[in-house]
Amino acid sequence: MEIINKIFIKNIAVRVIRGDLTQSNVDAIVNAANSYLQHGGGVAAAIVSRGGQIIQEESNKIGYVPVGGCAITSGGNLKAKYVIHTVGPRWGEGDEENKLRNAVKNTFTLAAEKGFKSIAMPAISAGIFGFPKDRCAMIIIEEIAKFAEIKNTSLIEINICLIDEEIIRFFENELGRFQGE
Repeated sequence: MEIINKIFIKNIAVRVIRGDLTQSNVDAIVNAANSYLQHGGGVAAAIVSRGGQIIQEESNKIGYVPVGGCAITSGGNLKAKYVIHTVGPRWGEGDEENKLRNAVKNTFTLAAEKGFKSIAMPAISAGIFGFPKDRCAMIIIEEIAKFAEIKNTSLIEINICLIDEEIIRFFENELGRFQGE
């Protein structure tokens, strides 16, 4: 895990990290999930592979989460105790930007409701769901900034774990807009 950039937006430490999300030592990691919580590919498959079948079993009990929503399971064998399964939009389904904003906002809200201090997340929807990487970075960083305005939140650390060099640059650029806030 390599910290590429770190800034504070209000009282929240925001880090762009090059590395494996499943290795994050945080309260919860965020899974970019599909609505049926079937973790067969991408980040979701890596989470179940590392964390164990219990994550899929708990997801099966939840069943369905609409686009923009999220649900929580244990983290199984992961360093993180929990996994927040967030359903972002597929590019081309309509109203994608608002749906991604809702997904990110709902993720932060759930983390705070659970009293989590730290989470690590991928670039939701920017992988196989096809959301443009630059717009994904802009929306996630803007939603962090909006969430940071909330007083008395337990959440003080948000790590964005990425492996794709292009999207790392987009997130670095977006963090630059909030440097010194």
